[in-house]
Amino acid sequence: MGEMHDMREKPGHGELSSEHQGMDKAEYMKGMHEMGEHPKTSHGMQPGKHGGHGSHAQTMQDFKKRFIACFILTIPILALSPLIQSVFGFSIEIAGSGYILFLLSSFVYFYGGYPFLKGFADEIHNNDIGMMTLIAVAISAAYFYSSAVVFGLPGSVFFWELATLIDIMLLGHWIEMRSVLGASRALEQLALIMPYEAHLVKDGQVVDIKVEELKFGDRVLVKPGEKIPVDGTVIDGETSVNESMLTGESKPVTKKMGSDVIGGSINGEGSISLEVKKTGSDTYLAQVIDLVKKAQESRSRTQDLANRAARYLTIIALSVGAVTLVAWLLVGENSAFAVERAVTVMVITCPHALGLAVPLVVAVSTSLAAESGLLIRDRQAFERAKELQAVVFDKTGTLTEGRFGVTDVLSLSEVDENEILR
Repeated sequence: MGEMHDMREKPGHGELSSEHQGMDKAEYMKGMHEMGEHPKTSHGMQPGKHGGHGSHAQTMQDFKKRFIACFILTIPILALSPLIQSVFGFSIEIAGSGYILFLLSSFVYFYGGYPFLKGFADEIHNNDIGMMTLIAVAISAAYFYSSAVVFGLPGSVFFWELATLIDIMLLGHWIEMRSVLGASRALEQLALIMPYEAHLVKDGQVVDIKVEELKFGDRVLVKPGEKIPVDGTVIDGETSVNESMLTGESKPVTKKMGSDVIGGSINGEGSISLEVKKTGSDTYLAQVIDLVKKAQESRSRTQDLANRAARYLTIIALSVGAVTLVAWLLVGENSAFAVERAVTVMVITCPHALGLAVPLVVAVSTSLAAESGLLIRDRQAFERAKELQAVVFDKTGTLTEGRFGVTDVLSLSEVDENEILR
């Protein structure tokens, strides 16, 4: 295979962009397919792969690595912390334990806390403070105050609070990304419906080509039992087509000359030739996937309310934390006591779960609905579904399971029906 390079993820998007040299398009696509990759094509849809999956998986693995590394280091941090030793009644005397705590906690702060510090910088840059601001302020106050104590400032260190808070936040993000990744698989299952190759009829010969290479007006042969590669019109042959995965129709639909067929549906007992009418992003299946994807990305009324609540809670938490710090200092408490109470207030009031829960519900609910054949065009309309009093179905056969079963057995001989079934 020729040279291939510069494959990278577009920042902020679940898509891959690639530049390749030294090979033509067919060779490039063939090589990527052999490696198990299906790059996004110019038609806007790729068979067998959904673009956001790799992005979610990479983010999930990043949070997992950070959590595991920080959790391992948290164990000695807890063991060396004076407060933990006092509570659990043990003592570990190590020369320079304060400096060891400082080094371990520095790694946890900068490595484990990086996603939250970066999020804080982004919120400040966008002038839109939120959860990341509150988390960053809390862990930064704990880290820099404790570091100052190690190097001579009177007071007590609370590195263990810093480490455990970062661990909990990393664990929460890891679990969230796992859930989002699982939700995105419903879209991937829709994309997997499309076949990868098609039988192109050209000059009386049948040639197997990639589906993305088909063009409007091409003639395609579909053999019995195969998936129909694109949306088109039957120009020769007669068959029955199973469209249950796409339309919910429980019984195979008869198709003959002039009938329209949907890409991704399964051909029945007959061979047919069809003329390509739609490809790529114009196909029925691509539009279904795009519809579900837009529903996941759309802002719901609940999510807007949650975002506003998180913003106000962050402002309140920072304000109350500052008041707590000043109040304890004014009544004569030492700085360690005052800072610890201020950080505790900010941590307890952090609306982190609120900000994670609503987007997660949006992703999971729309994906599970799509997996069950329910396509959501408008998130706000979906949220209002709880107010429905009645549902009207417009045709016979809509409420089916799409599975065939034996209803009656007729014996054409003297053999008993029970014997036949046995």
